[in-house]
Amino acid sequence: MATGILATALHAFPSPLYIPISATVVVVVVPAVLLLLKLHTDPLRHIPGPLIARLTPLWLWTLTHRGIECRTLAALHSRHGPAVRIAPNEVDLSDGAALYPLYAKNGGCAKNPVYANYDIDGFATIFSAVDPMQRAARARAVVPLFAQRAIVEGRPTMQAVVDAAVAELGARRAVAHGAPIDVLDLFRCLAIDVVSLYLFGESFGGLGSKAPLAATPFVDAFAAGGRFFYVPGWLLRHVDHWAGKFEKGAGSIAASTAVVKEFAARVVDRSISGEKAGVAQTSTYQGRLLRAGISREETIAQVLDVIFAGTDGIAMTMSVLCWNLARLPDKYARARHELLNNPSPLNGQSLPYLTAIVKESLRLSMANPTRLPRIVGAEGLHVPGLPTLPAGTSVGLGAYVLHHDPAVFPQPREFMPERWLACTPEMLRNSIPFGVGARMCIARNLAVAVLQWTAEALIRADVLGKNNNIHDGGVGDGVRGVVQDGIEIMEWFNAKVVAGKIEIY
Repeated sequence: MATGILATALHAFPSPLYIPISATVVVVVVPAVLLLLKLHTDPLRHIPGPLIARLTPLWLWTLTHRGIECRTLAALHSRHGPAVRIAPNEVDLSDGAALYPLYAKNGGCAKNPVYANYDIDGFATIFSAVDPMQRAARARAVVPLFAQRAIVEGRPTMQAVVDAAVAELGARRAVAHGAPIDVLDLFRCLAIDVVSLYLFGESFGGLGSKAPLAATPFVDAFAAGGRFFYVPGWLLRHVDHWAGKFEKGAGSIAASTAVVKEFAARVVDRSISGEKAGVAQTSTYQGRLLRAGISREETIAQVLDVIFAGTDGIAMTMSVLCWNLARLPDKYARARHELLNNPSPLNGQSLPYLTAIVKESLRLSMANPTRLPRIVGAEGLHVPGLPTLPAGTSVGLGAYVLHHDPAVFPQPREFMPERWLACTPEMLRNSIPFGVGARMCIARNLAVAVLQWTAEALIRADVLGKNNNIHDGGVGDGVRGVVQDGIEIMEWFNAKVVAGKIEIY
């Protein structure tokens, strides 16, 4: 009897060999089975892509932080086709046919909550707002300022800034004596001055100030925030805190941000004082927001957002335009010939080649190269030729991939304005420098106008000509050339030039 009890007791305890086997089952086998089960039941299992993207978003976050997201996704599309899995619940598309159903049909799919990472001082801006009603109330207040008629009426004021910038380029070139000139800094000065003067009623004062522009560290730091675009908000707060402690140039960023915030607060307070004095503030961006019931603090945040977006986007595109004309004398000569023989100098429609140069610069500038993520609605996303995506999937298309599609834009990396003189419907569809749909950039008309006017003034004055033959009535004797062989960017939501400058001779 005792022997039986002892034997039973001994069998109740595992052998020394059994213990590690049990641990292995718990630690390795069970998770492996659960993982295989998850992969088997995964609603996106039919979408091709790297295995790691099915398991964790860390892969995508790393690509974004390194600034190589766009080129990596383009390579994946070349390998896997128009739909690629890039995270457990993220899909990237490369077929422009998906633009309308995703961004425009019935108002488009909802914005991904990660847009809130671009809120400023706790306020959702017109750009970052995820709630369409919240955005619409603010956009309605200011959209009259971006109507074509209002922009044309405001041209004399803005043209004075454009002419000053072109004169400044000529002056910088004269004193450089053949040394490189940074046009990115110059066009940031132009952009911030023209945007602030037209929208806020007061120039920031970039032109004529000592280089670099005082707002540059603020603009660069804001763009660098795109490193963490896809990081969830709860995690971003911690990442942002620690990243700030190791940020290079933290002192200059803080000083620049203080200057820009002081300017934003000043123009807002001026409008508040004007209203109190009985002067309706309907001609300025901040005035219209205040009249719509937006608080002073939020209005300052909205102004800061416009300062960043206007400065960054216009300057990047204008710099790419100038850089390409400086390295391609045949295209510069053709544009100058068209301009000097134009009977209606103020009518952009009579300058088809110049307009094509602006369009091609917008295609290649990559001011906003990455995806515009949306959340698929309850009905799913159904696009002919593409796999069906279930509700709740985060999906997007990006300018980099669409603008470099060789099937739509042959020789996509070449600066070829001529392509726009006989453009196809697919080219027009795939060109999304300002986004697409109901929530595309509200300032697109203003940006295109400033680019057109600046390109026209630049070419007419012939400041890129070797001998500055402004008054010779000819096409000049060629352009001076460029320093860089190419313009390398960090592929964040707002691109950043790696070199920090774009130089021409």
